Amino acid sequence: MGLFKKLRSKLHKKNRNDVYNPEWEAEEAEHQVDYDNQEQREDYVKSCLERMADATKELENLTYEYDMVTSYLKDMEEIEALPEEESAQLKECARRVAELQDSKAEFMERPRRISDEQYQMMERMADEVKDGYEKLTEAEEYQNLVRQDLGRLDGERHAYTYRRNEVMSLIADTRGMAVITVVALGLCVLLLLGLQFFLDMDTRVGYLLTAAAAATAITVIYIKHLDARQELRRVENGINKIILLQNKVKIRYVNNTNLLEYLQLKYGVSSARELMELWDNYREEKAERESLRKAERELDYSERELLQMLKCYQIKDPAIWLHQTEAILDRKEMVEIRHNLIVRRQSLRRRMDYNKEVVAGGSQKEIKELVEKYPQYAKEIMQAVEEYEKKYQTS
Repeated sequence: MGLFKKLRSKLHKKNRNDVYNPEWEAEEAEHQVDYDNQEQREDYVKSCLERMADATKELENLTYEYDMVTSYLKDMEEIEALPEEESAQLKECARRVAELQDSKAEFMERPRRISDEQYQMMERMADEVKDGYEKLTEAEEYQNLVRQDLGRLDGERHAYTYRRNEVMSLIADTRGMAVITVVALGLCVLLLLGLQFFLDMDTRVGYLLTAAAAATAITVIYIKHLDARQELRRVENGINKIILLQNKVKIRYVNNTNLLEYLQLKYGVSSARELMELWDNYREEKAERESLRKAERELDYSERELLQMLKCYQIKDPAIWLHQTEAILDRKEMVEIRHNLIVRRQSLRRRMDYNKEVVAGGSQKEIKELVEKYPQYAKEIMQAVEEYEKKYQTS
């Protein structure tokens, strides 16, 4: 806005005393303008005014940044000029802030013992964890006992099944032996009949011996068959009892498995041991978070104390020193920061001079030269400058 007023004043006075350094000028493409052409002339003047407006805005931003850097440098001078006693107090407070900030940073960067979800879950169930651990332990122990019982019953069932197959084989063998005995008895009778009728031999003793042998064999086979049948009934009864017992145990196993799965789902673990580890990690995490909250309270108090001290020493921007405590404690750090700020301020100064002298000044010079060269268009150009200034002020 000031640039426009300055331009109007210079146009009226036609003052040619411009400050200009060619080194700052950006290389621009040459352009040919027909100044007698109204459209081209208006575009040219508009372009100059827009460059001046852009330079003005840039100057405002650069000036603000320049003032901030200058203020920061003055604050550094104030801190370094403090009396020894006050400087020692300031450093002690800054040391506390730095230590507490480091402790907080270490805590935030450390690996988490448990996730936030697990922490919140343990916090909600803090009163139930002990009871849950006992239930989980009991369910796991019972699960192991039931598995052992099922394994033992399954072994007994296989043993009974094997014995049943043996007994059934024995029954089949006794039946075969009975058939063989009957066939042998028939053959013996036929042989004796042949000896009696065809050879006229006395076979009474043979009949007696054959009958006695057959009776004895059949009796023995029958007794074995009866024993085997009784053994088969006993084995099948045993198998039935084992199956009934297995069914009962399986029901208990299923119920206990469902209970175990529910408890594991409820506490988000896979075993009682894992629940206890999670609980231990939660307690350690809770203690560390309590320490962090305490440290944050101390840090907040120390930062407010440091701010208050800096305000008492007429520091314009005390808040920035909360993140630059190293500079208060270490003179080398202060020197390095000052050097960086000086370099920044020099860079800002060059940019400010460039926008003020080259961009804005060059545009002013071009418009003045245009007015001097074409005085018949001076009124039109002045009107364009005034309109653009009003537009710039409004925006």
